[in-house]
Amino acid sequence: MWLIARRSFTEGWMRLTATLLAAMFSVGLIAGSLQFSLRAQAAVSGSDASEYARADVLVQGGQTDPDELYAAPDGRVRLDQVAGRPGVAAVAGDAMVAVTAAPPGGKMIVPPAGGRTLLRPWVAEPGLNPYKLASGRAPAAAGEVAVVRHLARSGRLSPGSELNLTLPRETLRAKVVGVVTVSGRSAVASGALVLAAPEMTRRAAGLPPGVWQSVWVKAAPGVPAGRLSDELKRSQKDATVRTAKSLRDAQSADVAGMGASIGGAIGMLSSVAVFVGLFVVANTFGTLVRQRSRRLALLAAIGATPRQIKRLIRFEALAVGLVAGVGGVLLGYPLSGLLTRLFAQDGFDISAADAQFGWVALAIPAAAGIVVTQLAAWRAARRAARISPMQALRITAADSTGRSWPRLLGALAVFGAAWMFFGPAFAIAATEAPGPDRTVGIAVLVLMGSMVTVAALAVLAPFFVGPLGGLVGRLGMAVSGEAGRLARATITRSPRRVSSAASSLMLGVALVGATATLVISANERFDEAGREVLQADHVVTSTAMTGDGRAPLPRDVAGKVATVPGVTNAIPLTSTSAKLIGSKASEDIPPYLSVTGADQPALSAVLRLGGRLPALAPGQIGLTSTTMKAHKLKRGQRIVVRGSQGRVQLTIAGAYHDPSHLFADQALVAPATMERLDPSAATQAVLIRGGSADALTRAVADVPGAKVVDRNTYVAMAAEALTKGMKVIYGFIGMSLVLALFGMATTVSMSVSERTREFGLLGAVGATMSQVRQIVRWEAATVVLLGSLLGTGAALGTVATLHVATGSSFAQPNPPTWLFAVITAGAALVTLVTSALPARRAATVPVLEAAKAE
Repeated sequence: MWLIARRSFTEGWMRLTATLLAAMFSVGLIAGSLQFSLRAQAAVSGSDASEYARADVLVQGGQTDPDELYAAPDGRVRLDQVAGRPGVAAVAGDAMVAVTAAPPGGKMIVPPAGGRTLLRPWVAEPGLNPYKLASGRAPAAAGEVAVVRHLARSGRLSPGSELNLTLPRETLRAKVVGVVTVSGRSAVASGALVLAAPEMTRRAAGLPPGVWQSVWVKAAPGVPAGRLSDELKRSQKDATVRTAKSLRDAQSADVAGMGASIGGAIGMLSSVAVFVGLFVVANTFGTLVRQRSRRLALLAAIGATPRQIKRLIRFEALAVGLVAGVGGVLLGYPLSGLLTRLFAQDGFDISAADAQFGWVALAIPAAAGIVVTQLAAWRAARRAARISPMQALRITAADSTGRSWPRLLGALAVFGAAWMFFGPAFAIAATEAPGPDRTVGIAVLVLMGSMVTVAALAVLAPFFVGPLGGLVGRLGMAVSGEAGRLARATITRSPRRVSSAASSLMLGVALVGATATLVISANERFDEAGREVLQADHVVTSTAMTGDGRAPLPRDVAGKVATVPGVTNAIPLTSTSAKLIGSKASEDIPPYLSVTGADQPALSAVLRLGGRLPALAPGQIGLTSTTMKAHKLKRGQRIVVRGSQGRVQLTIAGAYHDPSHLFADQALVAPATMERLDPSAATQAVLIRGGSADALTRAVADVPGAKVVDRNTYVAMAAEALTKGMKVIYGFIGMSLVLALFGMATTVSMSVSERTREFGLLGAVGATMSQVRQIVRWEAATVVLLGSLLGTGAALGTVATLHVATGSSFAQPNPPTWLFAVITAGAALVTLVTSALPARRAATVPVLEAAKAE
């Protein structure tokens, strides 16, 4: 059997190459996804890179939210009240201000791994300073800053470079004087840091002299951090005192959770690619075994046992899996680089971490190559072991195995297995209140159920070949005469061969069709609802993206555009996150509200919100009806929310509705209330009535990243920010599509080559080269028709199930009429192109050579 296997490799290496490439692409997607996940976990770098690395105790003003590690404290601490206490060796004031950083005339520098860029004070005390200068010097005067290495690399900054800092209230121009690392890393758990002189940071945070958000404390020699923390708690009644180690541990746990979340999201996307890869490899292996049925039957005739034949197939799969594993690991690195660039465009930058070369990154994808090929070859090996010599000799007999009762029962069993995912999806829809987590959970379950359904359709595909082949054959007879009749006979005689190619095409059509339908549906709904709500003529927004959406604007932008001639209204939309205290919602619904602040008297001039919400007075809040239902709230009820300044009591003035989900998705307050919640709330956009675009553009020319757009453009940009991550999905779908089309092309090519003997004999009895090519084209037309119909049904079924389960108007199974026509035309083009060359070769095979073909 070893000699036979070696001969099979040497004689059939071209056939194995197609399967090898399919397996290598599949493993490459697995390796690229794993590499990206590992690199993302390294990029967040919070496990041993913390700005609190050398502090022993932290005294934080007011109360802190244990669920928000990186939020600024809601109170203040006087430095002189901590310094000089017993057991305190050194202190340093700390404040954090969210900023965006960009070189003059350049794009905003994206913080690492979805974090934020924070302005923090340089720590002059050597015993507390965790920053190590990699180049340059420490900032000493106003307008001087040092940056972490991530910002320096991403923005191509060095000592002497200029840097624009967009603060919540203004834009500052600073000079980079140093580049630092933290514990040898390029960033910290919270993101990137811009370090300035303490007084510059204190003024940016709006703090009076001697007052800070937090105080870092170094314990005196021999004083345990825990004991010092307890002593400071007794003296600092209005502050939160904790050991620095407890905060570092919390950061590490948060980073681990973030890494697991990233891995889960990437794993979900890569599961589609793995499924496609397994599907393609199984198809090509099945075709490969079918081509060699005569040889395998003859081996059985001379004494090979079914067990030996199974070992032969599995050994070939092992060899292919080993080579594919090595090639896939190498391919995974450029694919990981592509994913990194796609994520960075959506505001999630992991370039702070280098490529990973540990055993996990190398061994798991290599092992996956073996597992994928072994699973794919399992069914082919069983089928090969059951081939009898007499069955193999009847090469012209009809292949009825594709339409057997066991296959039908197996397909029904697979359909039933799909409800292992669809059932929980509808259960979640019936029991949980609407929300992002609910939608994501349902979407994942529907996706998994749809993949199982596609597998069931692939099992059923041979049953559809007869009717469709007859239809195509009749059309072929009307157009091509005798060639059409022969095409009809070859199509209906071997349904499994046709269905193998059609199954791979079905996958490609389903992937493109479902994704395109969802994207078009969401864009149309955003466009319709956005233009219905937004009444402004122009909008000033930022062109830069962060991990939370579009980068904020400084608050002084509204004042700049208000002075432009012709402007009647310039309404800034500010936003912050506030925690709802005492929510009665279930644990699955986050207690955080996305709060939008807007000038109430002029709001109706720029936004048309649904409902009858009155103009909000200070101390009042309006909530969307969905939010009120989720948290079991009523009009007139008093609620308590925690903002950046501590707890604030508000009265619910009423309910409203933002059908676009783009402007005030959960809560709305007046500017005075927003000032109580978060004085540093980010300005997301300025909505303008009147004025000209050119005059407005000149007014904001000195604001980094600011851009004046019309109503329709802003709606599209806001929707893009809300659906960030789509570029990554497009990348995975595109790579899976390429793999599916490759499998289809390989299967078509191999099925044509499989019939070399048949075509040669047709030539011997008088068939012309043109007729042989026409036979192949009509068979390809059947492949296109079957694959397109099944793929379209799978795509529309997936979107319809998602729509019913989520109840979302953004997922409507109503694609434009041209969509699937274009997809089918593309499928036909790919199929005909991939079958043209094998058909030409088959038509030119000499009769004697064809007679010797297996």
